[in-house]
Amino acid sequence: MEKRQYGTNPMAENRHDSNKSIDKARRYRQIKQILRTRKRGLTAKEIAVLMYRNGFTPNDDRNNAAPRLTELCEKGFVEPIGKKLCEYTGKKVTVYALRKAV
Repeated sequence: MEKRQYGTNPMAENRHDSNKSIDKARRYRQIKQILRTRKRGLTAKEIAVLMYRNGFTPNDDRNNAAPRLTELCEKGFVEPIGKKLCEYTGKKVTVYALRKAV
C-alpha cells in the first residue's frame, strides 16, 4: 500500500489513471455499432450486456457503457430518447439511440 501524501487526493488520481487506460475511441465504436443494430433505443445496462455478449468487455457492468454514453451525448452522436423500466434493476432509466443526421 502506498501511503497518502499530504495534499494529494488518491481517489482523483485513481480515477484519472483508470480513465487514461481506456481506449475511448474503440469503446465509442463498439457502442455505436450496438446502437446501429437496434431499431429501438437501449439503456446503458442493455448496451453493457450486449458489449459483454459480443466479447468487447470482461463483464456486463453498466459502467462499461454509461460514461462513454455521456461523452457520446456531449459530442452529439447519441441522444436520450426516453425512459423505461429497467428489466435488471426495476428502476426508471434513460433510453439512448444514435442521433439522426440533420
